Amino acid sequence: MSIPIADPAPLAEGTLRVIPIGGLGEIGRNMTIFEYDGKILIVDCGVLFPEEHQPGVDLILPDFEPIRDRLDDIVGVVLTHGHEDHIGAVPYLLRLKSDIPLIGSGLTLALVEAKLKEHRIKAYTLTVKEGQHEKVGPFDLEFVAVNHSIPDALAIAIRTPAGLVLATGDFKMDQLPLDGRITDLRAFARLGEEGVDLFLVDSTNADVPGFTPTERSIGPVLDQVIGKAPRRVIVASFSSHIHRVQQVLDAAAAHGRRVALLGRSMVRNMTIAADLGYLTVPDGVLINYKKARDLPDDKIVFMSTGSQGEPMAVLSRMANRDHAIEVGEGDTVILASSLIPGNENAVYRVIDGLTRLGAHVVHKANAKVHVSGHAAAGELIYCYNILKPKNVLPVHGESRHLYANAKLAQETGVPEERTFIAANGTVIDLKDGDARVAGQLDIGFVYVDGSTVGEITDADLKDRRILGEEGFISVIVVVDAGTGRIISGPEIHARGVAEDDSVFDDITPKIVAALKDASANGVHGTHALSQVIRRTIGRWVNQKLRRRPMIVPLVIEA
Repeated sequence: MSIPIADPAPLAEGTLRVIPIGGLGEIGRNMTIFEYDGKILIVDCGVLFPEEHQPGVDLILPDFEPIRDRLDDIVGVVLTHGHEDHIGAVPYLLRLKSDIPLIGSGLTLALVEAKLKEHRIKAYTLTVKEGQHEKVGPFDLEFVAVNHSIPDALAIAIRTPAGLVLATGDFKMDQLPLDGRITDLRAFARLGEEGVDLFLVDSTNADVPGFTPTERSIGPVLDQVIGKAPRRVIVASFSSHIHRVQQVLDAAAAHGRRVALLGRSMVRNMTIAADLGYLTVPDGVLINYKKARDLPDDKIVFMSTGSQGEPMAVLSRMANRDHAIEVGEGDTVILASSLIPGNENAVYRVIDGLTRLGAHVVHKANAKVHVSGHAAAGELIYCYNILKPKNVLPVHGESRHLYANAKLAQETGVPEERTFIAANGTVIDLKDGDARVAGQLDIGFVYVDGSTVGEITDADLKDRRILGEEGFISVIVVVDAGTGRIISGPEIHARGVAEDDSVFDDITPKIVAALKDASANGVHGTHALSQVIRRTIGRWVNQKLRRRPMIVPLVIEA
């Protein structure tokens, strides 16, 4: 649904304002603002990972502009779980105001604090657990256990005089979880009896029929693959997928192998998980990476990052022969994760590269080595029937996921006019059980590029794409400042356009002629003459070489 940009009216008394800042129409950047009585509560603050059409970008942040001038009004940031798409932008928010309280479960806050330490930020934190109630400003919060692909995930019930909101965060309804912690459907039913006025619900798997398989079903497959592997085994997963790492540790121990963790984030997160008791390490199984290289090939498993084809992650570097571990004939590589939309090409490039090196690559398409952490359609319908929400806002998903989720809500009896297919920046006001769209903020992308935050624009990325895909041409001409006569040049240099600069011999006299005509017609000045050069060579390159390179003319007056 396309909503025209329109600033909302001032917030009326007794009204709760809800603004998703990220996570709608995308998988990542999850962040939602709740405002009541002049105070702001934020739920999640995550990053989005760049796609191929965003070259050079490291991370994409939520747009903090709507709260930049209201930092003193923020009473807290509630974090539903410890995945990067929900916590990764917290350091960048706390750069604006470091004493904003962070609220979350023990594991979630431990992962956040490790990130903040790298940014040299000391946070104010409040550790909560399921069943706990906390009063934060005008918001009465209740925390509900939900199952996800990382331990300690929480749904958040937010009570204000305007109504009751339930935000699921990322969740599924695994009835046989590895840690025995299931989604608390009894709490969902109790909230449903109380009356849920607005339901913010995970949409990622809304277009997948049935129920998401259990995590427990993955263990036997990993055990079998690792048990049959003739040489080294390399398992790639998200660096926060503690359940998957647990299964790899158990399978390795069962087959007399030892495990070395690869990748800074993998080592950091698993150390935290083990210290807090979320990861049980069998005696003697973990080994330092450097010592692991001295073991026989059939006695080692490497647990690495890079399951999404990230160019600088361990697995991509192995595929490109840019890592100390050289993948070869007889090695087994397991990609134990799902594909985040937009990463498909990068992942398949890594698979192809590893296959060419002789590895046997096992992934979701040819073996059951991963299950999703998100509720499928059957689970969502189940939740709708338990909760009977008055209004529904599908979140966390691309457009097709949001529409599929909205349709499920409508099939269970939620009226279409109370089902909001929103975009980032859509303003929804809730009062007395009634929700309505009150405006649409202009929300942009904030790019982290090296040490810069927010300085790279979409125009810059367009220039990078042109440079990468079409090449670059520079034209240098020195002209007499008084007469406009060419003193030197044109000198043409190109990169990524043609094999030999001699191809431009044909266009040089045409540039000279165009400049003479311009001068004769009273066109003077370096900018105007640069435009003449740009148009002349641009037309020629397009017709002659079928390319649209970046053209940078430089006219120097002497």
